[in-house]
Amino acid sequence: MSDAATVRPHLLRWFETRRVVFWHDPDGQYAADLDGLDLAGIETLRVVNDEFAIKNRLLHDEPEDRFLVYRTGPLPSGIGDWLLDLELAYGVFTADRTALVSEDLGLAGDGIGEVVAAHEKFFNAGKRVQSLKALLSPDDDAARLRAKISAVVLGQREHSLLEITRTLLTENGRGGHAKYDALVDYALVDFYWQGVARIYGYKSSSPSIDDLVLWIFRKAIEGFKSDRPGGLQNIQLDFASLRNDRRSQQAMATLAKRASGDLDYKSQIENASFRDLVSVDLFEETDQKIISDLARAVAEQTVTPREVAEVVRARQSSVWIDGYKQLYTAVASASELLGELGSLNLVIESFDDGLERYRREWFRIDQLYRQFVFAARTAEYPKPLETLREQVEKRYTNKFVYELGNAWQQQVDQLEKWRSTALRSQTAFYSRYVEPLVRDGDKKAVVIISDAMRYEVADELGSLIRQEDRFDAKLEAVLGVLPSYTQLGMAALLPHTTLKHSADAKTVLADGQPTNSTENRGKILDAVGGSAIQAENFKALSADERRELYKANRVLYVYHNRIDATGDKPGTERQVFEAVEDTLRDIVDLVKRLANANATNIFITADHGFLFQDEALADTFFLSTQPQGDDIKVVNRRFVLGTGLKVDPAFATFQAAQLGLDGDLEVQIPKSIHRLRVAGGGSRFVHGGATLQEIVVPVLAVNKKRKSDTRLVNVEVWPESDKITTGQVVVRLFQTEPVIDKVQPRSLRAGLYVGETLISNLENLTFDQISADKRDRYQSAQMLLSQESSDYNNRAVEFRLEEQIPNTNQWRVFAKAVYTLKRSFTSDFDF
Repeated sequence: MSDAATVRPHLLRWFETRRVVFWHDPDGQYAADLDGLDLAGIETLRVVNDEFAIKNRLLHDEPEDRFLVYRTGPLPSGIGDWLLDLELAYGVFTADRTALVSEDLGLAGDGIGEVVAAHEKFFNAGKRVQSLKALLSPDDDAARLRAKISAVVLGQREHSLLEITRTLLTENGRGGHAKYDALVDYALVDFYWQGVARIYGYKSSSPSIDDLVLWIFRKAIEGFKSDRPGGLQNIQLDFASLRNDRRSQQAMATLAKRASGDLDYKSQIENASFRDLVSVDLFEETDQKIISDLARAVAEQTVTPREVAEVVRARQSSVWIDGYKQLYTAVASASELLGELGSLNLVIESFDDGLERYRREWFRIDQLYRQFVFAARTAEYPKPLETLREQVEKRYTNKFVYELGNAWQQQVDQLEKWRSTALRSQTAFYSRYVEPLVRDGDKKAVVIISDAMRYEVADELGSLIRQEDRFDAKLEAVLGVLPSYTQLGMAALLPHTTLKHSADAKTVLADGQPTNSTENRGKILDAVGGSAIQAENFKALSADERRELYKANRVLYVYHNRIDATGDKPGTERQVFEAVEDTLRDIVDLVKRLANANATNIFITADHGFLFQDEALADTFFLSTQPQGDDIKVVNRRFVLGTGLKVDPAFATFQAAQLGLDGDLEVQIPKSIHRLRVAGGGSRFVHGGATLQEIVVPVLAVNKKRKSDTRLVNVEVWPESDKITTGQVVVRLFQTEPVIDKVQPRSLRAGLYVGETLISNLENLTFDQISADKRDRYQSAQMLLSQESSDYNNRAVEFRLEEQIPNTNQWRVFAKAVYTLKRSFTSDFDF
């Protein structure tokens, strides 16, 4: 540095307390720039073998004036130096690089000058120095100064070993090395590795980030066990932060995949039981192993549904869960499904008994099957489910759908008329649900009709709606019309007195009016002060337009069609369960939009249900015969319309009057779950027949309340002691109630604090247990004490459960417990 102007502020600081400043510049480094210092009111005197004259001037001629006395070359020794006494009195200013920088930093601790000298390259740039000064504290020592220099070089403010390591590992995970190279370039890399050795315990004659990564994961596999004084608790603590913090989570996942291969982790767990791996989530091979073994155990029925549910729930906290959530859902659904089938009793005492048992219990098997198939179809790696899927398809089709269809058919065969005392007829929907509500004119009703939304789907939909704040949903069922197909089902839901088919059987007439379009249905509703609209058209309206539409009508029918539109096409029928998922989202959204339009009474129903098996059906499920008759008008896979139909034991035959229809049309239904072969049609997704899945039609009554009615589940801290005497403490936590629709899961984080200083790891916890058994609702938080905790021995520390304030990055205390830290740190933290 040869620019004398850089020295100017240091000289001015000296003049704040001195009249005369002596500046010794042995090599004359600043001689050429001396006149450019611009020191107002200060005269510069250059010493040129005139020491005595200068001294006389300073002391006698001008004793009040201010002078800068500049000397170059070697100083005279002993009494030959006429200025020695004044230099001793005033001190000698030096423009030594190290001294100037140290002074500029405002640090005076031992070793500061050595740090400055060792990293001269860093201090050559004023911008870097200014960034460093913003991080410094007056009491910073040499080690902290180096750490903060490292932070500036890495382009960050945080200077702890954890944060520097986070930056280097994140860069390594992304395939880069520029930041590490910068530490090398500025002679800081040895300092970093010394810190890693001292604090983390990693030592190597040729350290590298790649080697550090392998060492960390190897120690993690071993549970961070060590005979090292102080153990490996610091790296264990920081490893948890590196993996769970969003800033480094993705990079650590990348590094884990690399380390897993290098350490051949897959072979290490090859013979392990999935039960021993439930709490391990270092590598995604763990989830692969658990899923593979769990799916096999479920298929072989060597594990209970309860244990499967516990394993799946425990794995939801795995860092790899995003890639395996669907597989776990599939395994859990299959386990519960096969468990239900194992204890299934399909004895049906009567027609009404079959209807009641289906809507109370048997529908759940259809729901579990759907959830399994959807999860399996949408999983990223479905191969582990192949054997289980084969078992599920076989058991579901043969044990449930086929046997239930046969048992139910026996009741259908005994009917004289299609009606029930257990369930009201679908044809009475308007008179039973809508008309009483709007009769007096002070209330309105909205009806959402989702084509082919069967009962089990509505059950799940009701749960989703109840989870929304201020919404309630009550599920009932009605006996669907027969044949269970769209035209007749849609007509049955309209206000009417009679239903009949047109002469060609292509249109259903309500009181003589056609019902085969939204426009025609709107005309019928107009007579009761209502109208009809397609769901997509309703969603396309502005909020004001939706409010005006609701205001203008006593009754509003909203038609939604995703399930039937998908299932009825051969090319898309296998996607019908994906369509169900879309439907669930669609209708929850529709309900919210309607509520925002001031609707408070909403009914959600369907025209019919459906049968679906994902596996291609065997020939035995198709009738070998075709319908015969005088005038066959419609042949569907699940029903026939005509006149003079020939009675055939493969069909259930009904006159129109038996089905509550006017006219002379006859109906034939293939018995049980059998299909007719129809050219160009699919076979997996069908409706029109008389199975319980097709004719138990849901009616979901939704109301919006004035007051909030959802809350998060309550959690309590149950400490087993009030003292912490070791390097870790396990805190017992209790979820005081099961999670239900209106009592929702709570996510918290746990940590130990002294004031606002965190002295442990942070552990994320989710309380979502649905079990009514208290024993299932306990969790434990394992707190590992940090190195800094040694400063707080014999003091009170707080265990805190904190929850994130919605829509912010801030946290608030939810619950806490106070402990006293009483332990010896001699053996635990030997740094």
